[in-house]
Amino acid sequence: MEEKSRNILISEDQIKARIKELGANIEQDYKDKKLYVLSLLRGSFIFTADLVRAIDLPVKIGFMTTSSYGDSEESSGNVKIVNDLPDDITGYDVLVVDDIIDTGITMKFVMEYVQSKGANSVKSCSLLDKPDRRAVDVTPDFCGFTIPDVFVVGYGLNYGDYYRNVPYIFNWEEK
Repeated sequence: MEEKSRNILISEDQIKARIKELGANIEQDYKDKKLYVLSLLRGSFIFTADLVRAIDLPVKIGFMTTSSYGDSEESSGNVKIVNDLPDDITGYDVLVVDDIIDTGITMKFVMEYVQSKGANSVKSCSLLDKPDRRAVDVTPDFCGFTIPDVFVVGYGLNYGDYYRNVPYIFNWEEK
């Protein structure tokens, strides 16, 4: 892919500013609640780390790994749990955090699964929302940025197993 050039869609500074706003909104919404942040690995680990630091509340954090993409740019439509919830979430208000909501299939699956495990409530937070690709009825409760239907990379989002460490969101353009 490096034969193509990077087109920065969302800068590192824009991401930092938006996460600060999201943290304040989440903090307000979960004040006086028992907050459990469930990060969907691997894509959301960077976003989740920055997000929880922007929330000034007691937060329990867990990680769950699902798979529906593999090394493809397209979702298979089948969500598999690779690593399950590590904790009993009974009585918690769970915020499911993901890097991007594309088709919505993964987020819908995980939210329903988490609710079935005894959570008081389940909401979603996504760094990116791509509503043009939606295959199921899911809208993030907290959203960083809405983007058009383009394949994006960086800030946790990968192409193959690479580019998660890039501090901004970009897509590829022909050189």
